[in-house]
Amino acid sequence: MTEIRSTVILGSGCAGLTAAIYSARAGLNPLVLEGHEPGGQLSMTTLVENFPGWPEGIQGPELIENMKKQAARFGATFQLAPLAAVDLKENPFRLQTSDGEILTRTLIVASGASARWLGLPSEQALIGHGVSSCATCDGFFFRGKEIAVVGGGDSAMEEALFLTRFASKVTLLHRREGFRASKIMLDRVQAHPQIVLRPNTIIEEVLGVDEKEVCGLRLRDVATGEVTTLNISGLFLGIGHEPNTKVFAGQIDLDGDGYIRTSGNVLVTKEGVPLAGVFACGDVQDRRYRQAITAAGSGCMAALEAEKFLDEHEH
Repeated sequence: MTEIRSTVILGSGCAGLTAAIYSARAGLNPLVLEGHEPGGQLSMTTLVENFPGWPEGIQGPELIENMKKQAARFGATFQLAPLAAVDLKENPFRLQTSDGEILTRTLIVASGASARWLGLPSEQALIGHGVSSCATCDGFFFRGKEIAVVGGGDSAMEEALFLTRFASKVTLLHRREGFRASKIMLDRVQAHPQIVLRPNTIIEEVLGVDEKEVCGLRLRDVATGEVTTLNISGLFLGIGHEPNTKVFAGQIDLDGDGYIRTSGNVLVTKEGVPLAGVFACGDVQDRRYRQAITAAGSGCMAALEAEKFLDEHEH
């Protein structure tokens, strides 16, 4: 017979690994399915300076590796097999992976939300070297420099406004003439002396791959076809995030953008009622803060709730 596990954690970013540390220390022997982006977004980040306890900062991949080692020391195990399907109709829950079926009494979903990228090879090569999807995380590194933000919605407007605290000039690029942002956000951006709007503009290439540091953008005006170069030191993506929740469609409550709806911080709901034994933490259910420390905090909450559930049901 297939072993029934006490806890399975989907995802190995800050939320999932914190949940693994707490549930492992509670003796739940959690299995962590690492997901299609092992380590989450921190694994693609260079210097992390805002995670408590690291006064000189720490490299994102190193922080993730430390958390993974900490979880493993207490008994967490890890598996790379991607999740293909889930069945949450009854407990134990059934998870189908490329390595076979897994049964579990509790499920902690920490599968994260992936940043939307332009998909340019040069952009991908420079992630963490001047290309970022998080102004709050990386804006500080561009103090006094000229940077660009790409996007046309409220997310892009918020990024641009936030980045004026550090950058000397922010150029906001959008591929269309009109912006999707709310009027109040657009008005604020248009009135800001440090922000320049360039609509009808697409990025053809991020310059600086050989130097391993962003030094400019090659842009094309979609109305005239004119190609120009914009000298900048950083590029921020403000085109949103995609929560990794497609496998749960129809089985739990998702909002209009695919984020998991929760009650009581981490309790996953179905038709508005908590689904006993299923919890969510981190960016997969947090569309507001999306920080390593908030993800870690919710991972702790999810693990404590899973332990409580198992105790109450004498598993």
